[in-house]
Amino acid sequence: MPKALAPDISTWPEADPQLIASRCGDCDATVFPAQPRCPRCSGDRMSQALLPRNGTLVAWTTQGFPPGPPYLGPGGKDFIPFGVGLVQLGDVIRVEGRLTENDPEKLQFGMPVELTMIPFATGADGDEIITFAFRPVSS
Repeated sequence: MPKALAPDISTWPEADPQLIASRCGDCDATVFPAQPRCPRCSGDRMSQALLPRNGTLVAWTTQGFPPGPPYLGPGGKDFIPFGVGLVQLGDVIRVEGRLTENDPEKLQFGMPVELTMIPFATGADGDEIITFAFRPVSS
């Protein structure tokens, strides 16, 4: 049975999942992942905010080697390089996340992307672990 890598950061397994952020009731700052206190004003009037599913790729790179701890994904010969991007979600927030594309020839600054959920690893119990990523949207 598939499980979320971080169950509290998205509405998955909904059909069209969204990332869950928090918005400050004092200064209107939005942060992801959700936090109990505002990093801008230190206020504690945070409420849940669902982020837009679509955005624009602002910056990107490829991860050519397994990240250090606490990375739980495949390593060694099973590691597959992946794209990492900074995505502007509407006029709300920029989110860093994995990209479904890792070919630099297929990634462009300013390209439209959308949120998706992808397999990340297999847990010790044999269950598939799912995480969020952004995939390019055909124009």
